[in-house]
Amino acid sequence: MSQKILQIITSTNGENSFSNQLSNAVIEKLAAGQPDTKVQTLDLTKTPLPYLTNSHISAVYTPEEAHTPEQRATLKYSDDAINTLLESDVIVIGVPLYNFGIPAVLKGWIDQIARAGKTFSYSAEGPKGLVTDKKVYLSIASGAIFSEGPYKSYDFSESYLRAVFGFLGMTDVTTFRVEGTAIPDFAESALPKALSSVEEFTF
Repeated sequence: MSQKILQIITSTNGENSFSNQLSNAVIEKLAAGQPDTKVQTLDLTKTPLPYLTNSHISAVYTPEEAHTPEQRATLKYSDDAINTLLESDVIVIGVPLYNFGIPAVLKGWIDQIARAGKTFSYSAEGPKGLVTDKKVYLSIASGAIFSEGPYKSYDFSESYLRAVFGFLGMTDVTTFRVEGTAIPDFAESALPKALSSVEEFTF
């Protein structure tokens, strides 16, 4: 059975990025035994999506049949990002922890895919996520340790991503962490420990 994986890169460190290395390990494990796996890479550090503007918001709330050519052009980034997401079975996101939160380019992508009528809807029963039957893997990298201890409450990356993806219908989210990379006593073992957690995980 074929599977389509969308890999989202948000770290500027390229091959040296801990979040990228962890994401690559997740994808390698996912693809093991599935030769028909197709991976599409979206490197937001090289091709960031535009941040929201008044023109974008205006186009979103204008009925589709009334869109002007300018509004259609404004929404093309959003349309393409949403189509790529919907066509994927699995989403693997590398998330370096910047100032206790996610990189701005990842927030920019989320703002383009979170769109009423496309990825979520409102009804009398409340909001409903429309992006279903997806599996999401987060590869979070941090210099300090945020999964436990005194800095746990400072990590706004995982909680935010679980909330926004859950709102859109993606509730099957698994998190892997490589942490302590800037702490002398933990730095050397941080990546091997993270890679081991991927290897031991049953996908």
